[in-house]
Amino acid sequence: MRDKLVVVGQGYAGLPLAMRAIEAGFDVTGIDVDEWRVKRLAAGESCIGDVTDGALAAALGSGRYRISTDYADAAGFDTCVITVPAPLHDGVPNLSHIGSAGRSLAPLLRAGTTVILESTTYPGTTEEYLRPLLEDGSGLRAPEDFRLGYSPERADPGNTRWRLDNTPKVVSGIDPASLEQVKAFYDRIVRETVPVSSVQVAELCKLLENTFRHVNVALVNELAIFARQLGIDVWEAVDAAATKPFGFMRFTPGPGVGGHCLPIDPSYLSWKVRRGPGHNFRFAELANAINDHMPDHVVNRLALALNRRYRSIRGSRFLLLGLSYKKNTGDCRESPAIEVAKALCTLGADVRAADPHVDDFLLPVGIELVEPTGEELARADAVVVLTDHDRFDYDLVQRSSEFVFDTRNRCNGPNVERL
Repeated sequence: MRDKLVVVGQGYAGLPLAMRAIEAGFDVTGIDVDEWRVKRLAAGESCIGDVTDGALAAALGSGRYRISTDYADAAGFDTCVITVPAPLHDGVPNLSHIGSAGRSLAPLLRAGTTVILESTTYPGTTEEYLRPLLEDGSGLRAPEDFRLGYSPERADPGNTRWRLDNTPKVVSGIDPASLEQVKAFYDRIVRETVPVSSVQVAELCKLLENTFRHVNVALVNELAIFARQLGIDVWEAVDAAATKPFGFMRFTPGPGVGGHCLPIDPSYLSWKVRRGPGHNFRFAELANAINDHMPDHVVNRLALALNRRYRSIRGSRFLLLGLSYKKNTGDCRESPAIEVAKALCTLGADVRAADPHVDDFLLPVGIELVEPTGEELARADAVVVLTDHDRFDYDLVQRSSEFVFDTRNRCNGPNVERL
């Protein structure tokens, strides 16, 4: 008999995990409260760029993957992985999705089952928040009756080199027996597991990884602002610094940060530090301030560039290239490009956008999705490169456009201004 796995949340972390588990020999039930997503997945339409329709159809055809909104379909599981989001609300972690999953799973717990949290959250969530929900709703106790652990997701949507199976997986448990079970599960899924001594270490590990990136992105974003004022090409400086084989890691400027991790995760840590030691996490808070300002900085630069051409944002036609928060992906939620688009619309601009990965029903009102043809590029008063998808023809962009404002360093020429 194959082991039964339940994956709660079928988004960018949960769906790839479900597909990989089927390959590893599990029977998988995917639970998601989003009825629209469940209907699409059941019809063989993937909502995630890293999972093809073909792979999803094969999983459904195997009879070993089912998708449902009903937790009753999760009954009888051996292992459950929770991959639901934990967003912020007014700067405070919102654990409602984790709480809903925990309360719904609790009556289904049996002696010997294993529950693993993957959602990114603050240190202490697994033991102080999820554990009591599972215990109170089941009448069982961890670790005596069931195992409980945490393993931070390390998904990087659109990354074809580092995937779920070949990215080292940090694993933890609330006791040695739980760690053993969590490690045994992921040993079947990934090539390398990295055990740590406690769930709090694993929870902090995830926040450290993303705060590291957030802070360094903020560093180069602020450098980009000041370098221009000093008359220095920040992109050339970054390229030069990246030749150093030690003590430096390349980060590049952009219109801000977006997605599920970078704008949110450092704030979990700031919140926890304020509640615990009672201090401010100054690096993370400064990085938030800088990165949150970048969409406004892009709009200000566009206003200045148009002013030099005796134009204003109001009444000008813009073509935005790329709306998703990350290269070669389609998720435009929490995207700095969307913030730029909204600001331009508010200022009276005629805004069009091109993104081969984004569905038009996800766009804010007032933004029309178009193809970046030579004719469309030529009609724009300003073409703005916001997300550098590889499917864009940047030579055509440069040749056909009257003016290009490039926040990603993909175009060069006399009609191009870079961030």
